[in-house]
Amino acid sequence: MSVFELCFFVKLVYTMFMQKRVLNYRIIIEKEKYEDDADVYVAYCPTLGISDYGDTVEAVLDSIKYGIELAVESLAKEDKEVPVDKMDEQIITSAKINIPTNIKINFT
Repeated sequence: MSVFELCFFVKLVYTMFMQKRVLNYRIIIEKEKYEDDADVYVAYCPTLGISDYGDTVEAVLDSIKYGIELAVESLAKEDKEVPVDKMDEQIITSAKINIPTNIKINFT
């Protein structure tokens, strides 16, 4: 095998094992309160069923992304299919409604 062929082979093997795919997951972040009334942000990835929390939005995003990576790696190691959100096929929105003022409500 020539040096050229060896270099090509090494590059091919490296490319096969190092290629990455980008997966896009929906993450819901809600602001809540600790018992001491300090803010905490809770992130949830419904597709993988994982959640995490942090003191800032940035912290919880970093944490949940790491959790998503661990969940995907774990599923791959177990040779299971990895569920992925079809973000381009989803519509995520909210709805505002009017209700009578005498109805008791609980902001969750």
